[in-house]
Amino acid sequence: MKDRLIFAMDVPDCNRARALAEELGDTVTFYKIGLELMMSGGYFELLEWLLAKDKKVFCDLKFFDIPATVGSAVRQLKDRGASFVTVHGNQSIMEAAAANKGDTLKVLGVTVLTSLDRGDLDDLGFDCDIEDLVLSRARRALEAGCDGVISSGLEVQKLREHIDSKLLVVTPGIRPVDNKPQGDQKRVVTVDKAFANGADYIVVGRPIRDADNPRAAAEAIQATIAAQVGA
Repeated sequence: MKDRLIFAMDVPDCNRARALAEELGDTVTFYKIGLELMMSGGYFELLEWLLAKDKKVFCDLKFFDIPATVGSAVRQLKDRGASFVTVHGNQSIMEAAAANKGDTLKVLGVTVLTSLDRGDLDDLGFDCDIEDLVLSRARRALEAGCDGVISSGLEVQKLREHIDSKLLVVTPGIRPVDNKPQGDQKRVVTVDKAFANGADYIVVGRPIRDADNPRAAAEAIQATIAAQVGA
């Protein structure tokens, strides 16, 4: 049950990341480490440190390059102990990632970033409804051999209605108290709503990291998950 909460370790350096993990203790069992930590140095040492503490790790690196390069990057990562990795691209990119993931690493295709709204998609040249785009990308991810997708909680219910139920759905953009956009997140949902819509995992960052008491914030979210999923 506790694995359903993935804490987004979006901090400037690995020392801060370790301190946060120590503070959170057994309230968090799954961590997302992304591009900021990758560029700070010590990324793989942090990955190994978390694994040694019996934590699961989601490498949110959003690989996006020519298929051969993405395939090689996933192949380099597959034996390092991570549970999830993200890819961001077209069919051939996702196919290359899936073909090189091995037996334990799961590849998640990014559908539409939760920081994007209708106006942002217009700027990017996507002349279609957000929901339709998410469904299309999820179908293609499944066809490519990916294990799941990253999707806003706003679209998860439609994914469950129209896409194979075996597809893992990981939902960022979570706000525990209300449904108001905060910061750069525009398409957000509450913890309850994400799981009611059918999410398998939620990714929470700032509501825990920036709380006066991060451990208490994580415990509160875990209690909400237990009540919602365990009911």
